[in-house]
Amino acid sequence: MLDWEDIQQTHVIRKLRTILGQWFKVDLFFIDASGQIKNIDFRDSKKEYKNALSQHLMSREFSREWLSRYFIEQTPLLSQAPELTLHRVGPLGFETVYFAKVMIQKEYQGTIAAFCLAAIDAPEDLLQAARLRVVTAGGNADSFNLSIKSLKVLDKSEQKYSEELIDLVAQEVVTFHTEIAKRESRITELNQQLETRYSYHQMIGKSKPMQDLYEVLDKIASSEATVLIQGENGTGKELIAKSIHYSSPRKDKAFITVNCSAFNENLLDSELFGHVKGAFTGAIKDKKGLFEAADEGTLFLDEIGDMSPSMQVKLLRVLQQGTLTPVGGTDERKVDVRVIAATHRDLKSMIEQGTFREDLYYRIHVINLSLPALRQRKDDIPLLVEHFLKKGCDSKKLPQKVLHQKSLEKFFEYPWPGNIRELENEIERLIVLSGNDKEIPVDLVSQRILAGVSGTGPLKSLGLDLNGKLKDAIEELEKKMILEGLKRTKWNKSRLSKELGISRAGLIMKGEKYGLDKRKMARDDQAA
Repeated sequence: MLDWEDIQQTHVIRKLRTILGQWFKVDLFFIDASGQIKNIDFRDSKKEYKNALSQHLMSREFSREWLSRYFIEQTPLLSQAPELTLHRVGPLGFETVYFAKVMIQKEYQGTIAAFCLAAIDAPEDLLQAARLRVVTAGGNADSFNLSIKSLKVLDKSEQKYSEELIDLVAQEVVTFHTEIAKRESRITELNQQLETRYSYHQMIGKSKPMQDLYEVLDKIASSEATVLIQGENGTGKELIAKSIHYSSPRKDKAFITVNCSAFNENLLDSELFGHVKGAFTGAIKDKKGLFEAADEGTLFLDEIGDMSPSMQVKLLRVLQQGTLTPVGGTDERKVDVRVIAATHRDLKSMIEQGTFREDLYYRIHVINLSLPALRQRKDDIPLLVEHFLKKGCDSKKLPQKVLHQKSLEKFFEYPWPGNIRELENEIERLIVLSGNDKEIPVDLVSQRILAGVSGTGPLKSLGLDLNGKLKDAIEELEKKMILEGLKRTKWNKSRLSKELGISRAGLIMKGEKYGLDKRKMARDDQAA
C-alpha cells in the first residue's frame, strides 16, 4: 500500500502542488485505490484553496460524505479504464475533473484528481442544476454564483501545461514508492545477510575469526572435497561438519557421525566397514558399516587423530579407491562417501612422531578449517550467552533471563579452556540455580570462573600455589590434569593416554603415584 501522507511531504510533489496552485489555481486531491481522499482534513476550516470551486466543495455547507461519495463512485471506472489519464464530469454536473492514475506493477493504486481545468462555457441549465444541488445541500446560491464568476478558466495552453504537471505528480508518486520499495528490499537483504553472519547454520558469532570462517564455508558450499576440521575440544567441530554437509549437493542424503576415540581398534573396524556373519564371536549376522550407511552422503570422522595405524591404512584405501571390505569378508564393496574429519590434535607433530600417516594426512587435508577457541573470539560471548539463555529458558519453559553485567564481565576475563561447551554448561547451571529470578547475579557464577579472573591467570584458577617450588606445582598440575581427564573419559585410560600424549603404562604409573584409583576414591567419597 502507498503511504500517501509521506508521499505528499516529498519535496518534488510539494513544489508541483505550489506551482499548480499559484500559476493555474488548481488544487490536487490524492485519492487511494478505494476512493478515499487522503489529503483533506475536513475538520480544518482554515484550509485555503486556490481554486474557487474547491473552496465551495470544501466549505462547511457540504458534507464530507457528499464529496467522498463522488470519488468512491468514480473508482471502479478509473481502475478498469485502460487509459492512464481521464476527464470526467464533476459532482456538480458542469465542471470537469482531470484524473491521472497511479499504476504500480500494472496494479491500480489510486489517482491524482484536479477540478475545473477545461475551458467550458457551461449552459445555463447545467449551472441551474448545480445551483439547485448546492441549495438543497444547505449551501448559499449567491455564494455559489460568486464562486462561478471568480472561477479561473484555463485556455488550451494552460490546460496542457497543468495536465502535464498533474501527470508528473502521478509519476513522482510511482517513483517515490518504487525507491522506497527498493530501499526496504535492500535493508531486508542486508538484515538477512547480517543475520546470516551472526548465525550460520546454527553457528553463532560476529567476531573476525568467525567472519573469516563463514567466508570459507560460503566458498566450499558447493564442493564435495574432503575437509579436515581442527580445533580444541568444545569449539563446535561437529556443528561445522553438519553445516558443510547441509550446504552441499549431498544435503538430502545421510549425515553420519562416528567418534574414533570411542571405540577400540576392532570395534571401530566393524563399525566403519561392517562385518559378515561369523567374522568374530557375536557376529550372528551380516552388518553394514557406517561407510555403506553413508553411501552418497557424508561421514564425519571425529577425533581422527585417535585412529590406530592399521585403521588409517584401511581408511586411506577407501578414500583413494572408493572400495571397502567388511571384517571377515572377501568381497569388495563400492561406496560413494564424502569424508569430513576432525581432530583437536596436532597431526603434523604426530606425523613426525610416526603415529599418523603422512599420505592419509594429505588425503584428508584437501580443505582445512581451523576453529578459533572461545578465548580467541570473546566478542561472541554476549551473543552465545543470549542464545544459550534463550535455549535453556525455552526448554524449561521459564521466562527469559538475563545475565548481570558483572557476571558478563567475569565471562569476558575467563579463558574458557572448555570453550563453547563449557560456556553452555555454565549457562545451564546458572539457569537452574537462579530459580525464578529474571537477572542472574554474579555470586552464582562458578568459583573457577571467578577465581580464574582474579588477576593471577588460569593457573590460579586450578588452585595451584604459585609461590611454592616449581617441582611441587608441576606435580600438582599433573595430578589435576590426570584426575580431570579420568573423570571426563569415564576412567578410559587408553583414551586418556592418547589425549595426554603418553603411554598407557606411563599413565597407570602416574595414577598409582598420585593415588588416583577409581575404587579407592569411591570408598573415600562414601566415608566422607
